[in-house]
Amino acid sequence: MTTLITGGSKCGKSSLAESILSASPRRKIYIAAMQPFGEAAAETIARHRKMREGKGFETLELFSGYSPEQIPEGCAVMIEDIANLTANEMFTGETVRDPFGYVMRDIEAVESRAADVIIVSNTVGADGHEYSPGTADYIRAIGRINAALAEKADRVIECVFGIPIVLKGELL
Repeated sequence: MTTLITGGSKCGKSSLAESILSASPRRKIYIAAMQPFGEAAAETIARHRKMREGKGFETLELFSGYSPEQIPEGCAVMIEDIANLTANEMFTGETVRDPFGYVMRDIEAVESRAADVIIVSNTVGADGHEYSPGTADYIRAIGRINAALAEKADRVIECVFGIPIVLKGELL
């Protein structure tokens, strides 16, 4: 089963995803996609590590280019998160590339081995702001990826102020 959990910044989507992962009887794998670039990223990574303490998760720090061999057969996997994975696939050194196919292949690699996949993503593009062309491309890419993931997911949940709203499938 694939679950997509979306929401705004610091709305509780990661906590919800971790609760779903914790409830699984399967081996629990947490894929952390955030690269430790800068102080804010380091603080977020530290906060997420603290949230995971004692939950029995095995953390894999995989930034891009996922392969089925990295994923234990039949496990439950949480991917944290699409915004970071998209940035990692989009901004590769000196080049900028369309991340859609790369991110979808990464997700498919996980789905090919895991029994349950929980994907965390950000709700983007609804704030009405105008952004630089590069940022606008990034936001559009996340939106396109979210739409494709929502279409193929068994369950889609939007987290609003810590409240899970089921858009597709059942909460539990």
